[in-house]
Amino acid sequence: MTSFRVTLTVLVLLALGGGATIAAGDGGHGSRGGYEVWTVDQSNSAGKASGGTLYVYNGRQLARTGGGAVPERIDLGGAAEALCVSQTGSVPVRPHMLLFNASRTYAVLSFVASGHVLFIDASARKPVACVDAGIQAHAAVPAPDQSYVVVANQNGKVLQRIKTDYRRKRFTLEDAATLDLATGVTPSGAPRQDPVLRPDNAPICPLVESSSRLSFVTLRGGGLFVVDTRATPMRIVAEYDKETIHGNGCGGLEAGGKMYVNSGGGTAANLSEFDVYAFRLKDFAGRRPSPPNTPARRLVVSQDDREHTDSHGATLTRHGRYLWVADRMGNRVVVIDTRTDRPAGEFPVAGALSSDPSPDLMDTSPNGDRVYVSLRGSIPLSGDPHAATGNTPGLCVLKVKDGGRTGEVESIARIANVDPAGIDRADPHALRVRPIPRWGG
Repeated sequence: MTSFRVTLTVLVLLALGGGATIAAGDGGHGSRGGYEVWTVDQSNSAGKASGGTLYVYNGRQLARTGGGAVPERIDLGGAAEALCVSQTGSVPVRPHMLLFNASRTYAVLSFVASGHVLFIDASARKPVACVDAGIQAHAAVPAPDQSYVVVANQNGKVLQRIKTDYRRKRFTLEDAATLDLATGVTPSGAPRQDPVLRPDNAPICPLVESSSRLSFVTLRGGGLFVVDTRATPMRIVAEYDKETIHGNGCGGLEAGGKMYVNSGGGTAANLSEFDVYAFRLKDFAGRRPSPPNTPARRLVVSQDDREHTDSHGATLTRHGRYLWVADRMGNRVVVIDTRTDRPAGEFPVAGALSSDPSPDLMDTSPNGDRVYVSLRGSIPLSGDPHAATGNTPGLCVLKVKDGGRTGEVESIARIANVDPAGIDRADPHALRVRPIPRWGG
């Protein structure tokens, strides 16, 4: 397994959201076997002020029947919420980002309106542990070596670390590792948060590279920190200002010895934004902190001159040949050639099946023939409504064409959460593909 297959994460990412996106590779465990597609509706469970719903689709059935696929449906307001209350004394609210550990045995689900991080046994669909990290867990990203999860505590403006022992089912918040992003100074002596350099240091999506030492941490107001997330406390090793890295990125992943990082819109102060940057990982080999804005990033694409654009989720096509970046406001996918770091084209997601899909987080099937995308609802619970509003909440299946150079919409599996007043409040966000490990599960 090559390194980028192990570590692809964003938001986004995830995310990074969301995203982040933090995208799966093209092989991994069980690439010759079956796979699942997990997505989470972050709207509340019926009759509750919390909860949410996890949908698990059989990958082969989804590819075969598209919108007719019937998923497993797991109410996060049930056993998951009960476990969090019993272990933390508080209720988890708004499940937002979901990622798997490297062995695909556990799902790590972060709750953006509270500080909870939930660990789910992936094969049993059973919540195992819940950690309350504090104010807001926007994204919780497992390290490729499976030794920790790094948590973007967004409105707390801190980076946190959870020690993970999946075999023993032990998950411990390491308070001594916490890095305050809003107060103190950077290695150069500059303020970490500053009206000119970095005006809003809410962390969005930490992107952990293949050695599990460094995380690229995007910031809401612009700028970026590269952090040694193995150190205790975690420490900044490279610093970038808002002119060098624009704000609100949550679509990032590693391929070909580079870490790709995006920036997006979706905030009142910066509604429309679309940038993608690349960093060469070998440039960060030294242990000493770098001067500001070094090592230099490469600007791969910038479309900030466009109206109504918002770079968010991202994924790689087979063998990492192309990087796909979703524009949830412009209803399109931008394709980047990872060999040349130049745009290779784009294609629409809006069309006959949806006039306003609002594509968000993405991930690729193990054999690379399809890409799955979460589609936002008409009442978005995260992201500015102007950026994240869609009219077909659900899971979109994209057919990969021309070796990944382009794609087209194949089907949409709709997701609904209709309240007693007849209003559909569904708002899917988190999405990951899980190759089923060859040894079972």
